[in-house]
Amino acid sequence: MAKQKKGQKAEDGGLRAELRVPSGPVDLTKYDTRATPGFSGGKADGKAALKSLGSEVSDWQERLFAEGRKDGQRSVLLVLQGMDTSGKGGVIRHGAGLMDPQGLKITSFKAPTAAEKRRGFLWRIKQALPEEGIVGIFDRSHYEDVLIARVRNLVTPNVWDRRYDQINDFEAELAANGTTILKCYLHISADQQRTRLETRLDDPTKHWKYNPGDVDERKFWPDYMDAYHAAIERCNTPEAPWYVIPSDRKWYRNWAVTTILLETLKELDPEWPVADYDIVTEQRRLAAT
Repeated sequence: MAKQKKGQKAEDGGLRAELRVPSGPVDLTKYDTRATPGFSGGKADGKAALKSLGSEVSDWQERLFAEGRKDGQRSVLLVLQGMDTSGKGGVIRHGAGLMDPQGLKITSFKAPTAAEKRRGFLWRIKQALPEEGIVGIFDRSHYEDVLIARVRNLVTPNVWDRRYDQINDFEAELAANGTTILKCYLHISADQQRTRLETRLDDPTKHWKYNPGDVDERKFWPDYMDAYHAAIERCNTPEAPWYVIPSDRKWYRNWAVTTILLETLKELDPEWPVADYDIVTEQRRLAAT
C-alpha cells in the first residue's frame, strides 16, 4: 500500500468506509483507541487538517440549509455517544464550530425528568429532531436508555431489551422521511479517561467540568462496555450505521467526525435553490432605486 500523505483521507469509500462498524458481532477490544485510521500525520497536522475543512464543510452545510428553506425535505442527525470525557463537547466545539449556527441544532441530553419518563423514552428525542435543512447534533441520545438504564438497572431487563427494536424502527422511520443518521461512538480507554479526570482535578479552570459521580461510574466500566457492544451490534443498520471513532487522541477524533460529516453532506449533494423570480427584472428594479 502506498504511504499516505499527511492528512490524506482513506480511499475506497472515504473515511466512513474505514470507520464504519461491519454488520455482525462487535468486539470493541479489537479497536485501538489511539489509532488514526485514514490519517498519517501527527497532532499539528491533524489540527491543520481540521481547520482546512472549515470552508468546505460550511459551504455544504449552507447548501443543505438553503435547500431546506426552499421546500427541501432532507436533514442530517449526528449522534455522539461515549463514556465521560470521551469528547462529545470537544467535537461540537471544534467540528460544529466550523459551521453556521443558524443551520445547526445541538441538543445535550441529561437525565430525563419525571414528566419525560412518563411519556416514553423516545418522546424527548422526537422533540429535538432537526428540521429540514438542519444538521442536528445529539450530545448523548436515545441510546442512554439501553446504556445507563441497563447498567444501573433503572428499568427491568425485559424493558431495555425491547428498546433495541424500538430504536431500529424509530431510526428507520427517520431515514425514510429524509434524515441521514450518523452515529459515532467516541472510543476511549479506561486509562485515558483516568488521565483526563486527573487533568480536570489538577487545573482550577477545569474544576467545573469534574463530576465526582464519574469516578463512581468508572467502577462499572466492564458493564458499560457490554452495554455498548450490545447497542452497537443490535442497532447497526444500513439506515443508521455506527462508526467507531478512536478518541484517545482528541485532534484525530475532531478531524474524523468532521470528515465523516463532510463526506455525508457531499454525498447528499444539496443544490442551491433556483430563483423563483426573474433575475434580470430584479436587477433592473434594484438599479433604479
